Amino acid sequence: MWLFALPALSINVVIILIPALLTIALAFCQWDGFSMPVFVGLANFNAVFADRVFWIALGNNIKWTLIFLTVPIAIGLFAATLLLIIKRGRTLFQIVYFMPVVVATAITARVWQGMIYNPNTGVFGLLQRFGIELADPLAHTETALYGIAAVDLWHWWGFLAVIFLAALRQVPQEMVEAARLDGAGFFGLMRHILIPAIAPTIKLMMVMTVIWSFLVFDFVYILTQGGPAYSSEVLSTLAYRNAFFEFDLGRAAAVALVIALFGLTATFAYVRLQAREGAN
Repeated sequence: MWLFALPALSINVVIILIPALLTIALAFCQWDGFSMPVFVGLANFNAVFADRVFWIALGNNIKWTLIFLTVPIAIGLFAATLLLIIKRGRTLFQIVYFMPVVVATAITARVWQGMIYNPNTGVFGLLQRFGIELADPLAHTETALYGIAAVDLWHWWGFLAVIFLAALRQVPQEMVEAARLDGAGFFGLMRHILIPAIAPTIKLMMVMTVIWSFLVFDFVYILTQGGPAYSSEVLSTLAYRNAFFEFDLGRAAAVALVIALFGLTATFAYVRLQAREGAN
């Protein structure tokens, strides 16, 4: 048995375990990427927690997580339930919903930035000609984070819809038909039959959403690079800035450990919840 597991185990050790251990060790060292690392204890964590930008980035990550735990999951559930009930054209709609996921994030970001948000050549600029004043959300501190989130929402909710539809199709049709015969409407069917039946899938997607929300980087970096005035800075862009702009890899590793802490917390909560449900 161990011989069969050895290839996968070796890959995980080399790609995941060793880099993770090196990152943990680096978080307690001062290193510019060129000279020898110097052990500094908790100095990197003290510097991170004393940094005002860190708390802005952490707050933005929490806002991002709350947005993605609610809006795309609700839209995905609603769309998946519609696809389950309305069978004509289901395959076409699944392809359309899933298409934004397969488009490269760099392309998606540039399309939204240049063809939608741009006040001169984009949709926003076109609407201004008809008297509808819409400012570029990426250019203002109050709206930059939400403007980026809107792009990622468009990119993400279709994936959730397809996942939820696959789970919903495993629900016994007898239960659905019985609920319809009892007079259950669309929302009653969702509340009492479909959502409870796919609760494990929803919980798993919520855990993955928490993990991915604290790893978000590409859309933020491409659209604003954390600006303006750090208003859209998140922990991953802060770690990138510390590592490749300030050449403080120890501090970047400390931020990376904070990111990992939230992911591990979400995973631990999910495992405990599943174990409790399995015991019952």
